[in-house]
Amino acid sequence: MKIWVDADACPVVIKDILFRAAERKKIETIFVANQYIRTPPSKFIRSMQVSAGFDVADDEIVRQIEHNDLVITSDIPLAAEIIEKGGQVLSSRGELFTTENIRSRLNIRDFMDTMLASGEQSGGPPPLNQNDRKNFANHLDRILTCNT
Repeated sequence: MKIWVDADACPVVIKDILFRAAERKKIETIFVANQYIRTPPSKFIRSMQVSAGFDVADDEIVRQIEHNDLVITSDIPLAAEIIEKGGQVLSSRGELFTTENIRSRLNIRDFMDTMLASGEQSGGPPPLNQNDRKNFANHLDRILTCNT
């Protein structure tokens, strides 16, 4: 099992949790982005810079993952592709995406895109809070404990 991180939009606090988890569990963790991502010196942690462009990092993650790898992303279409390939997906807010909930999440995302296109302002998601961080850390720990 490896951890792949859609790192372009991953909050710093979540990256820090992942850095600690990679070292503690000795699990390869790859931060994929179209910009340089600073990572601590570690044989378990690395960054992969891809070229700029729409969904280039997402496409690289989909290309590289293997069955049961964990992907950290809040990108719903990417999550759906990962699940189709047999991967696991956890959002930075601690939401575990599964075959049971990904279709409804895609429908909600599409609805919100339609609302935004019609001029409705959603204001975006609220800032990450302490409860989100705790949910993320707890789900991550459960996944890593069951899979390593």
